[in-house]
Amino acid sequence: MGFSKASWALLNAGCLERISMFKLSKKVQSLPPYLFLEIDKAKRQAAKEGRDIIDLGIGDPDQPTPKFIIEALYKASQDPANHRYALDQGMPVLRRAIQGWYKRRFNVGLDPDTEILPLIGSKEGIAHFPLAFLNPGDISLVPDPCYPPYKGGTILAGGAPYIMPLLESNHFLPDLKKIPLLARKKAKMIFVNYPNNPTNACASDDFYRQLIEFSARNKIIIISDLAYSEMAYDGYKARSLLEFPGAREIVIEFHSLSKTYNMTGWRIGWASGNANLISALAKVKSNIDSGIFSAIQLAAVAAIEGPQDYVKSMCDIYQERRDILVEGLSALGWSAIKPKATFYVWIKTPAKVDSISFSAKLLKEANIVATPGVGFGKYGEGYIRMALTVPKERIKEALVRLKKIS
Repeated sequence: MGFSKASWALLNAGCLERISMFKLSKKVQSLPPYLFLEIDKAKRQAAKEGRDIIDLGIGDPDQPTPKFIIEALYKASQDPANHRYALDQGMPVLRRAIQGWYKRRFNVGLDPDTEILPLIGSKEGIAHFPLAFLNPGDISLVPDPCYPPYKGGTILAGGAPYIMPLLESNHFLPDLKKIPLLARKKAKMIFVNYPNNPTNACASDDFYRQLIEFSARNKIIIISDLAYSEMAYDGYKARSLLEFPGAREIVIEFHSLSKTYNMTGWRIGWASGNANLISALAKVKSNIDSGIFSAIQLAAVAAIEGPQDYVKSMCDIYQERRDILVEGLSALGWSAIKPKATFYVWIKTPAKVDSISFSAKLLKEANIVATPGVGFGKYGEGYIRMALTVPKERIKEALVRLKKIS
């Protein structure tokens, strides 16, 4: 028996009424637009128009994952034992590999069973961690400009970001002394990211000591995002917060294989540090995901324990690109900060030109994609970010184009 026309009309009216009720939650409504999705839309539109785009926007390495890592994935993927759900806490062999890497790289000893947690990329761990500790009314101390999930993870957990300006006058470090007492009392955690995305700043040992003392005194968890520790130049070596006295009581540190081994699409990283913080994140994740594909975990073991000369060769490539871009921009009269680490260059926009308008001008007039600084937060205004993730020939071409519109 079918529906009459009247019945269909009533049914459709009911559907429309339900659709109008599908309102986003206040948490989701309060999230800012995800910057890189907006950039990607503009880039795709330009490509549809047949324009030759030089993409200096998203920091996605242009070099392939090393062959020996791919071969490890292929071999592991042939084993049916790796086709099942993975253990939530990660494979023991991967946790032991991470333990060995931390010891070799930072001389930090970690318990692989309680102080290390593999992740589906460090981004998901960073975004999920606030769920373990924030209640409505709690605060996260968030740098600005910053990697967007620091704010997004806080908002989705029901907390509120308290913004710490990163100013060039303070070497793009947060001024801890300027955080009001009320914010300190409500704060449950503080995000730090050095080497820094997007500003490419690096933290001093003195800053890390002050940060640990400040956080311990105010009972605040430190979330250290160390994704760019291995992308360093001119002899610089980034340090782990876990190297410093007192850190093990209050620090959880996030690391990623994405940039170090050109594995952005593989989605593999880890958290390490205080056992209670690791346990809390593991509890959140056990209710959200079912672990990392085991073959990818075994490929990660190959990356961490395999030949590391590849990492140095990648840094040499980025350093050459950095020098070409920064020196070329300087010759054009632009003000660009030469990075000691990361593969980003943080560049001042011309006076009285906002970063979105300037980025739009670069795309429209030079077919160059750059990231507007304000997309990383209010205090990113006045800057754009360019990534060193295209061949040097394309960087040279970008400079030729920029000269024509300067």
